[in-house]
Amino acid sequence: MPLTNTPPAQNDSTPIDLRVDRFAIHSLCYRLVDGQLRFAPRADDLADASSEIDPQAVFDYLYFHVIPSPRTIYKGIFRLPPGHTASMHNGQVKVVPYWVPTFEEQRNPSFDALKAEFRQLLRDSVEAQLDGTKPACFLSGGTDSSTVAGMIALVSGKTPASYSIGFDAQGYDEMEYARLAARHFKTEHHEYYVTPDDLVHSIAEVAASYDQPFGNSSALPSYYCAKMAKDDGVSKILAGDGGDELFGGNTRYAKQRVFGWYDSIPTGLRKGLMEPISSFGFMDQIPLVRKAASYVNQAKVPMPDRMMTYNLLFRLGAQDVLTPQMLAQVDQQDPDRQQRSIWAEAHTDSLVNRMLAFDWRYTLADCDLPKVIGTTALAGLEVGFPMLDDRLLEFSLKLPTSYKLKGLKLRWFFKEALRGFLPDEILVKKKQGFGLPFGVWANTHPALKKLATDSLHSLAQRGVVRSEFIQRLLTQHLPEHPGYYGEMVWILMMLEQWLAAKAPNFRMP
Repeated sequence: MPLTNTPPAQNDSTPIDLRVDRFAIHSLCYRLVDGQLRFAPRADDLADASSEIDPQAVFDYLYFHVIPSPRTIYKGIFRLPPGHTASMHNGQVKVVPYWVPTFEEQRNPSFDALKAEFRQLLRDSVEAQLDGTKPACFLSGGTDSSTVAGMIALVSGKTPASYSIGFDAQGYDEMEYARLAARHFKTEHHEYYVTPDDLVHSIAEVAASYDQPFGNSSALPSYYCAKMAKDDGVSKILAGDGGDELFGGNTRYAKQRVFGWYDSIPTGLRKGLMEPISSFGFMDQIPLVRKAASYVNQAKVPMPDRMMTYNLLFRLGAQDVLTPQMLAQVDQQDPDRQQRSIWAEAHTDSLVNRMLAFDWRYTLADCDLPKVIGTTALAGLEVGFPMLDDRLLEFSLKLPTSYKLKGLKLRWFFKEALRGFLPDEILVKKKQGFGLPFGVWANTHPALKKLATDSLHSLAQRGVVRSEFIQRLLTQHLPEHPGYYGEMVWILMMLEQWLAAKAPNFRMP
């Protein structure tokens, strides 16, 4: 049913089946008010003067850098998870999944047949997203965006417009690959180099445009890329999001496979020798032994907890980052329980496939898609995701695990199937995307440094984070390791910028 800015309502006498697609590309939030189910695309569409900020949601944000569904920043307002329905039953909201990832891998498939099917599906999915207006796409120079650019040229018969973002900072710019793809597919190519001044100008606007705090730092470059396309006359732009998560392209898939090999070691050897030895303190003083001990200590942690070993909040120490009043209001173990529940849902015996399904929820539905959807909407554009076409999703569900991760080779089938279509240089490049050198700039650009500093001190005054931690983060950690600690400065700054715009009176009790 169509959604409007005026929240509709449902009671038991007016049955409505609320449903969200399998990646929550079209978001839907709901709340129960006086026995009526109210719903809207955004959480803040449902908020009113009585709506309270949920400290647990703030904690989730600091842990995930976004607030995963079903929770939102507001108490009593929820976001329908991807692949779920919601309805009213006896005065209660009932939320159930209508789709669960189910992998049914083909045995001994024909590579040539799958290649032909895959290429045709790519053509069909891109063609389905084109609406007759000026064809355009984001172009980072990676395999996904380059594939979309090439397919647009192939199926539309027109010259696609491509839009890329660069950064004048060592190690962050990959414009050369975007240019290579643009030349290869003969696109009408456009570039913009984001500056620290751009961040100062747009951080508050981008933060306030979301319906809750959102900490993906690539939102700012995505916004400027979308804005460039809008100014160029584009009304709809295609994005390449989803290829890594459907076909095995993230480096953590290979990393966790290496840790997974530990389970093949006989139990007696693991429990009786390797794990006891790895716990000895003196092992840290012997380089090669230290690496072996680190491997054992990580490998013995079950999934998905192992992937959170380097979570920024817990690496810094939640007790050192957050105030006692904040900690008293939250359950620090809740994010782990959320993730374990999602991890167990997928129907598969494959570690790789389970990681893919896990990322469909946490990487795509809760993080990357809201980033692109939010920033393109702010720029005034529609956006399409051909890589997330239902037909490509079904195709990925039947691919053998070895076609996604062959040994430690990422997205093997995707690359081999497109060999000859994509330039070889792009097939072998390392993944990067629109990474933002925020930490580097925050150390050297006075206005950006002031914005970050003022934001973090203001957040401390709300009783969320410790003032002494903020001081140490800004004066010691950030100058020493800007790339690492810049991420924490960013998520704290974006939290404060959102609160300043949407909940200026919020304070921890």
